Amino acid sequence: MNLSDVTRFLESFMNFKLFEINKTAVTPSSIVMFLLFIAVFGMASHLLQRLLKAHVFSRLRIDEGIQYTLTRITHYLIMIIGAVIAFQFIGIDLTGLAIILGFLSVGIGFGLQNITSNFVAGLILLLERPIKVGDRVMVGSQEGDVVEIKMRSTTIRTLNNVAVIVPNSEFVSSKLENWSYGDQKVRLDVNVGVSYESDLETVIRSLMEVAAEHPEVLTNPAPDVLHSGFGDSAWNMRLRIWLEHPRRHLEVQSDINCAIVRKFQQNGVEIPFPQRDLHVRSPVPLPVTPGTESLRSA
Repeated sequence: MNLSDVTRFLESFMNFKLFEINKTAVTPSSIVMFLLFIAVFGMASHLLQRLLKAHVFSRLRIDEGIQYTLTRITHYLIMIIGAVIAFQFIGIDLTGLAIILGFLSVGIGFGLQNITSNFVAGLILLLERPIKVGDRVMVGSQEGDVVEIKMRSTTIRTLNNVAVIVPNSEFVSSKLENWSYGDQKVRLDVNVGVSYESDLETVIRSLMEVAAEHPEVLTNPAPDVLHSGFGDSAWNMRLRIWLEHPRRHLEVQSDINCAIVRKFQQNGVEIPFPQRDLHVRSPVPLPVTPGTESLRSA
């Protein structure tokens, strides 16, 4: 087999009709050209996104979440345009293709119902932006940051560095707890019990000093202390502080708790543990022995 035979074989193979779409023959060569167009537009989309981030978004100082939304929408638009041009280039009429896809959608609509709902929900998330990349959210009982919003699902990175993949439809149809939406300042409530024998003014002053000494506690809104109730063995006090951002609320709460322990020890304020007094009554006098003296005295 010489070179001309190989050339004729490749030519016949590339022009072999696989099937027809709207009276247009689909051959291996047309499929290769279609994939080549899609690859070119994909690379163009990637390059345009890099240029937007490096030269446009950085100068305009656009929010990170808006940057992500604009780049994703740009990518989808470029890929749709690329697909349309690729179909037109290989000679497939999109009008006929749309009719075929319409019939196919009737048969597979139920099977793709979840995918379609997640796709539409992904568009809603990108346009309405109830969440955006970088937001601190609660997914069930797990807390994490939004790291990626795709057309079908959203990736949440938990505090334990575990990726949680959440279908987009859940964010649209269910209640969403977003700590970073709008104003990112969050209030942190720190509860502590103090002995009934403690001086109340000393307790309040100590808690306010703890809040004032922490560098991440905001002065506006100012921290405050509430007496939230009377417990079995303690006054229930609540220190309310505000943080600039929710990302470090666990670390700040730990710092505040440790600072309260040290401040109370310094000022002689007792944090009591639960205790009960047991009084025993008996119609018959109990014998008193050295080993039971403490029991009778109780």
